[in-house]
Amino acid sequence: MNWAYSIDIFEYIVIAVFALAYLLYAIRMYRIGRGMKTSVNKWIFKFFLRTIYFVLIIIAILGPSFGETSREIKSVGKDIFLCVDLSESMNAFDIQPTRLEKVKFELKNIVEAFNSDRIGLIMFSSEAFMQCPLTYDKNALGLFIQAMNTSLVPSTGTDFGPPLKMALKKLESEESSVAQQKSKIIVLISDGEDFGEESSQVAQDIESSGIKLYTLGIGTIRGSKIMTNRGYKRNRQGEEVVSRINPKALKQYAAETGGKYFEINESQNDVERLINAINDVEGELRDSKQVDTKANKYYYFLFAALVLMMFDALIRVKVIRI
Repeated sequence: MNWAYSIDIFEYIVIAVFALAYLLYAIRMYRIGRGMKTSVNKWIFKFFLRTIYFVLIIIAILGPSFGETSREIKSVGKDIFLCVDLSESMNAFDIQPTRLEKVKFELKNIVEAFNSDRIGLIMFSSEAFMQCPLTYDKNALGLFIQAMNTSLVPSTGTDFGPPLKMALKKLESEESSVAQQKSKIIVLISDGEDFGEESSQVAQDIESSGIKLYTLGIGTIRGSKIMTNRGYKRNRQGEEVVSRINPKALKQYAAETGGKYFEINESQNDVERLINAINDVEGELRDSKQVDTKANKYYYFLFAALVLMMFDALIRVKVIRI
């Protein structure tokens, strides 16, 4: 038999003091009855009856559980890599307050939605950097997301190839079957301006591996200027650069890999749809174990105590009132 709660030394002392006081009271009543030459059989019976249901109540409070009941618990989850564009165009403010700040806010919602899955974070522009490997630690992941800014990566354009290649390599390095590869997901987040040459080939490699690629575009068609430390960004001719969303590449790579394209613009926010799409992907079985599920059977002892208390109330004992 197992117990939900334990008795500490203080509880033992209280029970012992109560039992001693009640025993002294019983001895006194017994002597009075014998001295008056009256029958004390009923009173002795009530004494033992009360002792029994007092013990039963204590047992019920301790929460006894017994029986051989167990249940199989399966741990199922997914591996998700979030690849976030940190090129200077993400500082555009056509999505308030900026594209990057909006992405960081939505990333926290995505992480919260998959708190039982492993999530990793890759930041990129023309190169890719591992910001956080696959982890269950959502607090650490939240700190990495909050710390993201465009100064962390070289500001020489945007290339989807390096982050996709890095995510694919990390996911394929995890030992898993072909079926389990389907529970591995890459989410590519950018304003869509891809200047790489190997992105299409990497997308084909992702498709052949069975890994899902979802893309999330952020920005507007009208676009906006790009704020830098030196004011608005200018091209070589000295003209202020206007960054606009270019979803063509994002849509293409999502279609090639069997994934989906989503967008955040001035009139729509598809993050909830992205979360639902990832939820539809079946997770892989990570672990399976038998867990003891013995239930607290306190009510048996409590019911028995209540029956004895009712029986005790029906037994009448004559007393002398002074």
